[in-house]
Amino acid sequence: MNSDFRVGPWLVQPSLNTISQNGTSNRIESKMMEVLVCLAEHTGEVVPKEKLLQVVWPGTFVSDDVLKRSVSELRRVFGDDAHESRIIETIPKRGYRLVASVHPTNGVPLVRPTELPGATESDMRRRSRLGVVGGVLGLIALTVACVVAFNVAGIRGWLLPSLPTPSIHSLAVLPLASLSNDPIQEYFADGVTDALITDLAQISALKIISRTTVMRYKKTDKPLPLIARELNVDGIIEGTVQRSGDRVRITAQLIYGPADRHLWAQSFERDMKDMLVLQSTVASEIADEIQIKVSPEEQVRLKKARHINPKALDAFVKARFHLDRADKFEFYKDKDLAEQEEIHNAVSYLDRAMQEDPSYIPAYVAHFDLVNAANISRLEFLPKAEAALMKAVELDETSVEAHLALARLLMQYEYDWSGAEREFRSAIQRNPNSAKAHAQYTDYLGNVGRITDSRKERELAQTLDPAHDYRPCLSPLRCDYPVDQHQGILDLIASGDPFAISGQAKDYAIAGRYRESVDMWERCLSMYGWHDFVRVLKRADAKGGPKFAMREWMRAAEEYSRSHDNFPVFVMAFTYASLGDKDHAFEWLEKAVAQRNWCIIYLKVDDVWDPLRSDARFTNLMQRVGLPQ
Repeated sequence: MNSDFRVGPWLVQPSLNTISQNGTSNRIESKMMEVLVCLAEHTGEVVPKEKLLQVVWPGTFVSDDVLKRSVSELRRVFGDDAHESRIIETIPKRGYRLVASVHPTNGVPLVRPTELPGATESDMRRRSRLGVVGGVLGLIALTVACVVAFNVAGIRGWLLPSLPTPSIHSLAVLPLASLSNDPIQEYFADGVTDALITDLAQISALKIISRTTVMRYKKTDKPLPLIARELNVDGIIEGTVQRSGDRVRITAQLIYGPADRHLWAQSFERDMKDMLVLQSTVASEIADEIQIKVSPEEQVRLKKARHINPKALDAFVKARFHLDRADKFEFYKDKDLAEQEEIHNAVSYLDRAMQEDPSYIPAYVAHFDLVNAANISRLEFLPKAEAALMKAVELDETSVEAHLALARLLMQYEYDWSGAEREFRSAIQRNPNSAKAHAQYTDYLGNVGRITDSRKERELAQTLDPAHDYRPCLSPLRCDYPVDQHQGILDLIASGDPFAISGQAKDYAIAGRYRESVDMWERCLSMYGWHDFVRVLKRADAKGGPKFAMREWMRAAEEYSRSHDNFPVFVMAFTYASLGDKDHAFEWLEKAVAQRNWCIIYLKVDDVWDPLRSDARFTNLMQRVGLPQ
């Protein structure tokens, strides 16, 4: 159907992809218009989701999320409320129904009910009766509209009492959804989410939930009031990102979370080169809408955006895609070549991004991710990464991400503890509201033994982001909880996360609970594909018990490592220390220092090293890496 038609007072022009009222025209995406046309052709009927997907996206695999986002955008244009629908009604577990009156502008009927499966003559008679009722209701609505428009006898306020605008002092930006089926563009949408959080976090009067915390709500079906309670926030920002060629469209809406009340919605569209301007514009609009106090300095920072090269942004998004794919191969046996290929692709795209735009900060900062791997540190990239981070700080002193990445590099790879602290403090100075910055500084302070300062920073991070558990981590594999009592780790174990399972295996070994440790290691190693080691553990356990099994596993891992370098050194060092085998533990700690493995920076605080602390070799090791005694 290409003919123009009206939905209530709105004029819909499918050929132009526009919805207009009172001289104001809104242009929507063509697929969204097709959804509206399909609903209009069956007005008053429930149109199944499957039918809408088949009609609008024929021959293409598209998830329900794309349809949901299209309907949400249509509701925004119509000013409709999903919970009190006047235009498009959601029929749970079935589909959608256009409940507003639909009238052709050229006399051509819009409703073709026999196209819907199962339509009968009685259905048509019922729809005819509904049309009469709809006409009466439409007349009543028109009368109310006139009364409201002219405020007859001052009764507009009585009919439609205005609700006070709630105060918004805390916000969560839920992951913006990509309207593209391209998985790379999903990384682009995540980047927009991250940038929006970063911009809003610069406003000192506004509490912003960290990206780490909100990302767990990506593609969630949880009701917004429940999310607001879990995150302890007043407002929620949700929306979509759509990219078409060199144009980007961001649609954002502000919801008062506790009541699921829609407060504001707006669409923004710019050229790709204006991407940074677009992101800061969205943040500024949100700040204006909630009437939060923004200092003059913060206003300058929000408006301090520049043009970027679209080709640089494209290359960076692809680099992030390949970096994340490389991370997914870590620890998995026989995935070395696949990991190296992804890293090679990431390096190539990062180089291209910097060539296209030599001042594009994210490309420089991402070089730290080339070096920082949980398994084997990629030290060949260290000189280039350090130079890139120094350049990023030089280009933009206000970049919190650049300061944090440089701080971590100096701490872990240079053992430059004073330099690392300087960068952590610089990051906090640039954005005192960054829970991430305070949390990472907490980690640093704990590592150097400043426990009181570490506790203060942790409490501040927790205050800034109450929904995240900032209990101090003693390493990426251990937090300051009694074994079996870290709920976050237990949740990850229940979900089948092999890295979390390895952490629990380590904790059991530290506690001398070798039976549970062996069980956990068998699960973990199976998931990562180290089936030969699983067989060693099972055979040795049957022969001599769990502690004997762990010793035999270590012997097998030693033999394997004589000809391979892809088994994690920290697993060997941890396990030998837990078994009380000091000589082998120090041998693998020396390898960990050579690799700049993350386990070294936790020497002072991780109790896995307690059996080694009385040994002079441990004191010497602490001195060599610059840690105070």
